[in-house]
Amino acid sequence: MTAPPDVSSAGAPAEPEAMLEGVRNTAGRSLGQIAWQRFKRDKVAMGGGIVVLVLILIALLAPVLTALFGAPPTQYHQDLIDPLTGGALRDPADPASGLDPWGGISAEHLLGLEPVNGRDLFSRIVYGAQISLLVAFGATLLCVVIGSVLGIVAGYFGGWVDTLISRAMDIFLAFPLLLFAMALAGVIPDGSFGLEGNSLRVAVLIFIIGFFNWPYIGRIVRGQTLSLREREFVDAARSLGAGSGHILFRELLPNLVAPILVYSTLLIPTNIIFEASLSFLGVGINPPTPSWGGMLASALNTYTTSPHFVVIPGLAIFITVLAFNLLGDGLRDALDPRSQ
Repeated sequence: MTAPPDVSSAGAPAEPEAMLEGVRNTAGRSLGQIAWQRFKRDKVAMGGGIVVLVLILIALLAPVLTALFGAPPTQYHQDLIDPLTGGALRDPADPASGLDPWGGISAEHLLGLEPVNGRDLFSRIVYGAQISLLVAFGATLLCVVIGSVLGIVAGYFGGWVDTLISRAMDIFLAFPLLLFAMALAGVIPDGSFGLEGNSLRVAVLIFIIGFFNWPYIGRIVRGQTLSLREREFVDAARSLGAGSGHILFRELLPNLVAPILVYSTLLIPTNIIFEASLSFLGVGINPPTPSWGGMLASALNTYTTSPHFVVIPGLAIFITVLAFNLLGDGLRDALDPRSQ
């Protein structure tokens, strides 16, 4: 009779428990972890995200940065400005020395001086970031809330509800938004709704931009909801007796976070440009409060003698918009399960 094989030898097959030890020690990754791994591999998007974080920190720390590296944004330094040309002097003690080709850049004024009145450009750029990001984030939040709620309701219920909301979207999209915003912002008094001055201006801009832009995200959410409402998990929730509110906000809405987040990051730079356009046209933030669009408008009269006054706020808008666009593109690729 043949002896049984020696399973204790080195070449013997391992026990099932030992073979599965590696599987037991391998933790499954969540969808968020998978998306983060994809996002980290996109170096361009990571760079855009870092720039966005830096811009947010600059806006939050504007008073500290101004105290350390500049002067108050509304403080005049006309003793450093040539009274004839409005440009920064090469040597303020000797007006005959001519204009400074660098626009007054020095250790006290890191980005130079604003023409004519000599206000510090660094502090005005930093405080301008506060205005731009505040309006952009506020308008985007309002737009996302309205668009997401109405879009998910239209997509889920369908019928006359979908028809009513969809036609409302078409009406809002037909508005010439820039002209309407100019007209509405131009007739708002200096004090209303318990606010006054630029606080009222910021609130009006947030309302105009957010309230009249919600159909864009509403259409995206509606289209995604039309697909999701036919999925098995929605049928399972109905079979368990879940109401419409539970299905809308506990089943469908979590599955719409990815497209909402991606579109929000792409909507923020659009709102930044819109706010800058209104300030450029004189119906946005009132001077002397700094605004990137208002600074560009002021630079039109002095760009020949002080070209830095056009370049610096223009670069601020360009870098901010580019960073948010790169971040949005990276999030879209990371959150798309069909991407490689």
